[in-house]
Amino acid sequence: MTTLLEFDDIHYAYPNCPASLSGVTFSIEKGARVALVGPNGAGKTTLLLMCNGVLEPSKGRVLLGGEPLRYDSRSLREVRRKVGLVFQNSDTQLFAPTVYQDVAFGPLNLGMTPGEIQATVARSLAAVGLTGYEKRPPHQLSGGEKKRAAIAGTLAMEPEVLIFDEPTSSLDPAGAADLMELLDELNIRGTTIIISTHDVELAYHWADQVILLNRGTVLHAGSPEEVFTNTALIAAANLRMPAVLEVYTELVSRQMMEKTESPKSVLQLVSSLERSFSKPHAGRALGTITVCDVDATGAGEILAWIADHPSYRCGAMGTRAKNLAERESISLDFTYGVIDKSILRALVGESSLLLTPGSMVPHVFRRVGTYCRESGNTIAVVSLDTTNPSPDQAG
Repeated sequence: MTTLLEFDDIHYAYPNCPASLSGVTFSIEKGARVALVGPNGAGKTTLLLMCNGVLEPSKGRVLLGGEPLRYDSRSLREVRRKVGLVFQNSDTQLFAPTVYQDVAFGPLNLGMTPGEIQATVARSLAAVGLTGYEKRPPHQLSGGEKKRAAIAGTLAMEPEVLIFDEPTSSLDPAGAADLMELLDELNIRGTTIIISTHDVELAYHWADQVILLNRGTVLHAGSPEEVFTNTALIAAANLRMPAVLEVYTELVSRQMMEKTESPKSVLQLVSSLERSFSKPHAGRALGTITVCDVDATGAGEILAWIADHPSYRCGAMGTRAKNLAERESISLDFTYGVIDKSILRALVGESSLLLTPGSMVPHVFRRVGTYCRESGNTIAVVSLDTTNPSPDQAG
């Protein structure tokens, strides 16, 4: 792994206020999903503003790609091209009369030609599912749409790192799930994602690395399992254990199941329970997961396939897939946690169709394959356009 961002003994205090950061030191690897976790006032937002030079440490260094940040105007422009920041309140980031002009602002300042700007804006809006919104005034968008428009404006700069301050705040559960799926899609394409949150459920199941903060200091930097299974750390940060982990801990303490690797999802908890009760799925008929690339498959073909397979459950992952389902009036059984829910249905003999953008198709096969290797079950995963299992078939 390549270290992308480093924080070396960072100190900072706002004027006439106590220190917001005191001796913060940790590093972030390229391609990681990182959650800065802590209660309000822990220093999360201040630390995020250090990442692209909005704030300069009073002591210590921030390094990007091994080079210390410089704070002259020219250097900061380059830093902010590489490190994009999406604020908690999208209204503070959207200022132009139309969505197109807002997303085009960054490329225009980079000196792109009109043709390049048009292509970049189209690509960025497509990535966040806002194609067709070019002429819409930002103030007429919903909260979730505003968040996506702000992300599109940041994506137009083609950053290596995307930073989000409380990305799911003000969003309803469905909107929050949609947004996190978008962040996963961007991460799979190679973008490093950093978020701040006090939502322990989100941080535990989503992040590769958790930076636990309290009162401006790092209590621990490590894997979600290291952080959230340490009750002393959680208590010190005034947080609570994620629900699935709390249930698992209670079951183990009552000797109702064996102590195994800490589950990060309902699927993993169910699998652990079944192993403890000696109920393997060997010999039982398991369902199939059919994966449809909505970027490469026509709506008519999808509708015809659904009509021919009326017993299949249907789930959609990613904005483009959900937009297609809404546009074509496809009834969805799963709209979040789609891969895990498809696996859970397969374990009780039910088959599912999973609609997803092309960039996420390999992720689906990998995710199911990982589950099968860990559990010993064999769930067939096939592509919509073939009757034979994919070469990457799970199991």
